[in-house]
Amino acid sequence: MSDLGSPSQLDAAFQATQELQNRFVSDNLRRVFLLIYRIVGNVADAQDLTQEAFIKALQRQDQLKDVEKAAHWLSRIASNTAIDFLRRNGKVNFCEIDSLIQPLSEPSESPEQAVLRSEHRAYLEQGLSVLTERERTALLLRDVEGLPADEVAQQMKCSKATVRSHIANARIKFRRYVERNRRTAGRKRL
Repeated sequence: MSDLGSPSQLDAAFQATQELQNRFVSDNLRRVFLLIYRIVGNVADAQDLTQEAFIKALQRQDQLKDVEKAAHWLSRIASNTAIDFLRRNGKVNFCEIDSLIQPLSEPSESPEQAVLRSEHRAYLEQGLSVLTERERTALLLRDVEGLPADEVAQQMKCSKATVRSHIANARIKFRRYVERNRRTAGRKRL
């Protein structure tokens, strides 16, 4: 007769697993939400998709071979979840990020820092909005998440050459956006 352990040992093991899962979620929640939000451009959808990504990750945690690569693994799950959502729905409803119940700002920042961060975020979001959906996704996966081009190609179901083209076009458009805003800001100062 095999002994699977006493009930107290099973409870302790279950609690330890729960604590690890809770820490995993809390350590990665903000980053995953922001990644998904940047892809879908909608707070409500990003919140739902973030939850869906964590559910998928926790259900498949036995597939994770190297704990050191957990953040990268979770980012792939999150970006695939967001891309699948966009494919399924085609259109996304937009709402202001300021409508979040919990603000994303750190409680230790001053009001001036919060305003500057908010302006910077709005500036970047406006710059990302000039890109096509595929350009934005490729740029975020490659430059923000740091995925290699071949992995971006796999996630986007296209060739590496297409990914490189999307990224190059996105960088050019974003650079033009920045230059246009600098010229406009320079005129306003005169």
